Amino acid sequence: MVKKKRPREHIIADLSVNHVERWVFLCGYSVERIEHDYGFDLIIFTYNVDSEIENGQIYLQLKATDSLRTLADQETIAFSLARSDLELWLFEPMPCILIVYDAQLDIAYWLYLQAYFENLSGFDLFNIGESVTVHLPKTNILNQEAVKKFAQYRNDILKQLKGVIRHYG
Repeated sequence: MVKKKRPREHIIADLSVNHVERWVFLCGYSVERIEHDYGFDLIIFTYNVDSEIENGQIYLQLKATDSLRTLADQETIAFSLARSDLELWLFEPMPCILIVYDAQLDIAYWLYLQAYFENLSGFDLFNIGESVTVHLPKTNILNQEAVKKFAQYRNDILKQLKGVIRHYG
């Protein structure tokens, strides 16, 4: 009788979640796992200095790999994303962060998706194929500083929203 086997993809996916959660917890934040993944794997919740929950969330999409694809410069990671995922992420007002976990080196890299595509000259979501390749700088290493940067991105959005509400309110 042949028993079910745990595939390597499941192992490295769990390792990527563990890796990310540790950095989030070290910042004093909390993270919720999404049971049914339709474009987000984790949601970060942050807290102020009095340990009170703050408004807004940070959405994370995790991708784990044993074979990280880098460009010739060896400083840039190339990663393919489905157009259907982009449609969700790019229209989400709160920050959506792509995390690419290198299981061989136990290191993760990140990309702030909305900002990446806003700064991409000539990008048109409605005129691409089924996928698009993004480039993550290897300097974008996931650590406490990066997680706190994600919270700042969220804060910047909340400030913009407050300005809009004041203007029209």
